[in-house]
Amino acid sequence: MTFVLGGARSGKSAFAEGLARRYNNVVYIATAEVKDDEMRERIQIHRARRPFNWKTIEVPFHVDRVISNLNEKAGVVYIDCITLYITNMLLDDNAANPAGGADRQREVLKQKQSQILDEINKLCKVCRESKSDVIIVSNEVGLGIVPDNALSRVFRDIAGSANQIIADEADEVYFMVAGIAQRIKETTV
Repeated sequence: MTFVLGGARSGKSAFAEGLARRYNNVVYIATAEVKDDEMRERIQIHRARRPFNWKTIEVPFHVDRVISNLNEKAGVVYIDCITLYITNMLLDDNAANPAGGADRQREVLKQKQSQILDEINKLCKVCRESKSDVIIVSNEVGLGIVPDNALSRVFRDIAGSANQIIADEADEVYFMVAGIAQRIKETTV
């Protein structure tokens, strides 16, 4: 398992794609959903960069199930990206604006945080059990300012915890800075 982490526009995807190009059989799992024209354009840029022989599976939820169902059909499974996956789960079922006011929102967000981290743990377990190598991409969101609202702070906290879980499970971890990969973990066998 290889984990590639970095800020926005740090070169994460391009670096991870370079790692994936070493394999003959790539399954690319895209977690982004088209919700507006700007996201549609971002997705098109990612699609255009990918080789035509890569199999793409677009799945906003239950990535662990997709990997389980692949069996031994891929040399590498490439997941891009965890922060969008977290966003999908966090905003599902109107968790951001539940009826009942601020106290209810805190309660719902706390439950969501626990559920999402459970999903990340399930994902890591499935990735470790997979016969395929796995490359996972995520954003580092904890290096900036403290967000000004509860939902954004909870997202930042979940993403930070998820990144720690994945980094702990990964054999290799790379941190991207200005397009330069820094290996910060390597497990020797």
